Amino acid sequence: MRQKEPSIIDPGPVGGPPSDAIVLFNGKNLDAFRGEKSPEPRWKLENDVMETTPFGGIFSKQEFGDCQVHVEWTSPTTVKGDGQGRGNSGVYLMGRYEIQVLDSYNNKTYFNGQAGALYGFSAPLVNACRKPGEWQSYDIIFHVPKLLPDGKVQPGSITVLHNGVLIQDHISVTGEPTTSAPLKGLAPKGPLYLQDHGNPVRYRNVWVRQL
Repeated sequence: MRQKEPSIIDPGPVGGPPSDAIVLFNGKNLDAFRGEKSPEPRWKLENDVMETTPFGGIFSKQEFGDCQVHVEWTSPTTVKGDGQGRGNSGVYLMGRYEIQVLDSYNNKTYFNGQAGALYGFSAPLVNACRKPGEWQSYDIIFHVPKLLPDGKVQPGSITVLHNGVLIQDHISVTGEPTTSAPLKGLAPKGPLYLQDHGNPVRYRNVWVRQL
């Protein structure tokens, strides 16, 4: 039980960022990121929004452990493809644990691969997807799995709200990375990674609070 007086912060506007957040993207530049396949990120930046390109994903230059993450994203307004081929991207905690980004509005796919899934491990509690082209939000609370002195792993956890709706409720993270994660193995910290999966997905308002 906490016995310390809480510090005072400015919560900021609805959706944040609060005053103690680390702002990774506010629409002005991509300076907080590095490219997956090049030193500099090669995503499109236009109208205060960044958009995936075929040049790979982007990693935050700063690394994080236990944290709160806010990300806003949108799939293309014009619907192309179906299943995993429609608005596919991903938000990876520590570059290892993917919260799936996908256009899951009237779009069937396997349960643990739809929008908001801890990819390959845990389907969301509900499908809270908005229509293609509408902005959506993820608010993620992440606690890092830790390697104990006896060699066992103390699981971490992920909680996710999609558009303000609870969809992952304190899901255990054992240290096994999700499929196609660019980074492997246990570590105390890691970068936030936004995936390019061949679809033009856009992002805005990306910030992190260290816990």
